Amino acid sequence: MGSPPDTSKTIKLERYNSYVRRIQSTKLLNASSKLIFRTTLLIALVLVLFFTINYPPLSDRPTGFFSSSRFPTSSAIGGPNWEKQVRHSSTPRRPNGFSILVTGAAGFIGSHCSIALKKRGDGVLGLDNFNSYYDPSLKRSRQKMLLKNQVFIVDGDLNDAVLLAKLFDVVPFSHILHLAAQAGVRYAMQNPQSYVSSNIAGFINLLEIAKSANPQPAIVWASSSSVYGLNDKVPFSELHRTDRPASLYAATKKAGEEIAHTYNHIYGLSLTGLRFFTVYGPWGRPDMAYFFFTKDILQGKSIDVYQTQEGKQVARDFTYIDDVVKGCVGALDTAEKSTGSGGKKKKPAQLRVYNLGNTSPVPVGQLVSILESLLGKKAKKHVVGMPRNGDVPFTHANVSLAYRDFGYKPSTDLASGLRKFVKWYSGYYGVETRVKKEIQGAGEVPEGGSA
Repeated sequence: MGSPPDTSKTIKLERYNSYVRRIQSTKLLNASSKLIFRTTLLIALVLVLFFTINYPPLSDRPTGFFSSSRFPTSSAIGGPNWEKQVRHSSTPRRPNGFSILVTGAAGFIGSHCSIALKKRGDGVLGLDNFNSYYDPSLKRSRQKMLLKNQVFIVDGDLNDAVLLAKLFDVVPFSHILHLAAQAGVRYAMQNPQSYVSSNIAGFINLLEIAKSANPQPAIVWASSSSVYGLNDKVPFSELHRTDRPASLYAATKKAGEEIAHTYNHIYGLSLTGLRFFTVYGPWGRPDMAYFFFTKDILQGKSIDVYQTQEGKQVARDFTYIDDVVKGCVGALDTAEKSTGSGGKKKKPAQLRVYNLGNTSPVPVGQLVSILESLLGKKAKKHVVGMPRNGDVPFTHANVSLAYRDFGYKPSTDLASGLRKFVKWYSGYYGVETRVKKEIQGAGEVPEGGSA
């Protein structure tokens, strides 16, 4: 008999092959795990970025980027009583009066426009959030002032499509005065996402609701003189180039103008953009220079007065609030109806943009001198070079187009306007100023004293 075949080599080869397969399987598993981990990490980062941009913290949300939940509760969108308030506030009291949704109604310009429109018999419904970009108590005081004038403000989110759809379901608005926005040039360096969320995403959300409304409302909205950016031709004309913004704020407002063109072209929405030039006056914004200069001068604090890199004074086309309100009302009165229906354009619609300024630039140093006289106190001035934070050295408005189309003609010089502001400031904050003493001597009541 022959000897049995030697199988030891075959067994060893099979063991080796099995070992190799296990090694390869382990490597493949490890590679797959790493791929899954990296993919999951990438998705997580994308989601974090998405929610950071679209859902900023409540404390960082801008005026007009309304802070209530994106998924409104019954307290945000109420029952019969809530709808009754909404209808009552938005019902016009004059023949052929408008029914207007004013976004940013608790803001500076929004509150003044709301009262002016309500007093002439239009229906006005406000929308705002009372956030903390600046002192919320000032916004609440404006709200009380509006309530006394029969204007109800809905506390809601501009990016909440459910809420906006509900409002348009309750009220067939004839017009929208869209003033809600994240304002301020310098703040954009601290919280850039808030500008995208409010000035771009919020505007688009509003336009999406408006395009599908029946009837479609005519829209007047707040652009900004900041869109002129690095333009050096003066005075600034609507025909000048606006493709060189000097700040993110300016870029978002310029984006708004392009977005407005798109919705006008595709959906037939009537859109009018207003480029405001440094608006000031009673009930103003505390982040504006004239406002915090007043506060710091009265408290004996030093103030920074900027000059250009060439040593020239910074100048602004300061525009008094009453003049701007007249411009806003004029734009509303001359706004043509939108031409779409059910989200479809039927014929070309009106598309406009206007400067609303004072046409008389004033150096900031002169602003300080006027305040010193009105407050009865010298300022501790600290002249410094203008930082590279997006501010521009001067603004100067050409308003001939607004004058031609709706008679816009500013009539308040800076000294007169600041006197009215200081009169209000003295009454609202209860501080002693030269103007307040003169008012008391004449037996007048300071503006804002009862707010």
